[in-house]
This record gives sequence, C-alpha cells and structure tokens, in this order.
Amino acid sequence: MRNMSVVTTFILTGLPHAPALDIPLFGIFLVIYVLTVVGNLLILLVITVDSHLHTPMYYFLANLSFIDMWFSTITVPKMLMTLISPGGGAISFHSCVAQLYSFHFLGSTECFLYTVMSYDRYLAISEPLRYASLMGGRACALLATTTWLSGSLHSAVQTTLTFRLPYCGPSQIQHYFCDGPPILRLACADTSMNERVIFVNIGVVASGCFLLIVGSYVSIVCSILKIRTSEGRCRAFQTCTSHCIVVLCFFVPCVFVYLRPGSKDAVDGIVAVFYTVLTPLLNPVVYTLRNKEVKKALLKLKDKVT
Repeated sequence: MRNMSVVTTFILTGLPHAPALDIPLFGIFLVIYVLTVVGNLLILLVITVDSHLHTPMYYFLANLSFIDMWFSTITVPKMLMTLISPGGGAISFHSCVAQLYSFHFLGSTECFLYTVMSYDRYLAISEPLRYASLMGGRACALLATTTWLSGSLHSAVQTTLTFRLPYCGPSQIQHYFCDGPPILRLACADTSMNERVIFVNIGVVASGCFLLIVGSYVSIVCSILKIRTSEGRCRAFQTCTSHCIVVLCFFVPCVFVYLRPGSKDAVDGIVAVFYTVLTPLLNPVVYTLRNKEVKKALLKLKDKVT
C-alpha cells in the first residue's frame, strides 16, 4: 500500500458527551460488552456440543456469533479507554489501519451472512423436501467461506482507498473508532474520488444484500401463506421474525451513516453505537429468547455442568 503519511498517531475523540457522564457510560458499555462476549460464546458452545443443533441454520448462526463477538471487540474496548483515560484515544497509524480493515471485514462479512441466512430460511420453508440435499455440509461450508472471502475483499478495497492518501495533520478523528468517512476528512489531498468509490462500494454491497434479503422474505411470506395449518404458519413466522429483527437493526443504521448525504460526525458516532455495540448484543438475546431449541440446549448444558 502506498503511504505518504507524516502522521504517526491519530487521536480518537470518542462519543460526544458531557464529561460528567464518563463513568456512567463506561459502566454501561462495559456491561454490554461483557454480556455480548459471554452471550455469543454461549451460543457457540451450545451449538458445538448439542448434536440437535448441527443443522444449516445453526451453522450460520455460529458464524454470526463468532463475527459479533469480534465485531464488538474491535471497537468497544478502545471506546472504553477514551472514557476513562486522558490519553486513551491515541491510536497508532498502523493500528488504525488494522482496526478499519477488521471493522469492515467483519461488518461486510456479517452483511453477506445475513443474505445467506435469508436464503437458507427460504429453502427451508419454500423447498422443505429438497432442503436437506440443497443445504448439505459442503454447500454450507462453501456459502460460509464465500461470505468471509467476499468480506475480506470488500474491506481490502475500503482500506486501500482510505490509506493510500497522504495524512499530514490534523490527527483528531471525530469518532470512537477508525472509520473511512472521518479519516478521509483528515487527508491532505482531494478525497472526492475516494469518497465516490467508497460510497458506490458500500452502496452496492448494502443495497444488493438488502434487496436479496427482501426478495427471500417476500418468497417466504408467499410460501407461509400457503401452509394450511395455523400452527405451521405461526411456527414459520416465528423462525423468520428473529432474523428480520437483527437484519433491520444492522442495515438501517449502516445505511444512515454511510449512504446519506451531509454526514455529521456527532450524529454518525451515536448511530454507529447501534450496529457496533447493540446489534452484537441483540443477536444472542433474540436467538435465545425467541428460539425454543436453543433454550432447551442451554438448559441441557446447564444440567450437565451442575
């Protein structure tokens, strides 16, 4: 990567807030972070040890939990440091590159994974007789691998476009983690072309995935309405509702931050909390509280431990 930068350290300003709220915000985000890591680890553990959950849906859910655990870990600890330490916002140039790459890598992989999960639900409900043959172990592994490789490629483009520019000061990033838009504002060069390419890159991925998800669920609803028993329809709707909740909580804030004109640092930082802090916590909560199979598996695991 070509780098003409003279900036060796960036300063993350953190979330916009009154200084008196440092300790309360630190406590709130620390609790959320611990619950996120523990919740996603529990889902990974229960899916691994319970043979009844060795199905395509839970295979993808395990991937999602792994992503969410690290997605939160990339941003929240640094945010906590900015809240309690005077120099906690300092981050080296190379650490900033690594954080931006990791953030977009996991974020775009999650975006692709939601699309795959909606396709999985479409096949399970619309093609129940062919589902086992269509979503075998090899197909699941191929789909999961494709999401990870696509996320890696997408992030590489974002990171290269952002850090190929010269940075010669100022060095204050108006955010609580290294992200493209606030970093580009610090570049000592014209960023209009970079901003347009990044906008198109994110726009194509986000809108493409979202449209595919919507298409899958339109087909799912049509299939559900053909189910004769009300119990069958209710069960099918419950299976998909969880996915719809987390998809909306992830996509709506992302679209607001990256695909709207006139981006503002303070507003973007607050909205980013939804998909960097709350969505990784929401996934284990939604998938456990609304899922009888996972709750049963957790109880069995608890009995084994005790």
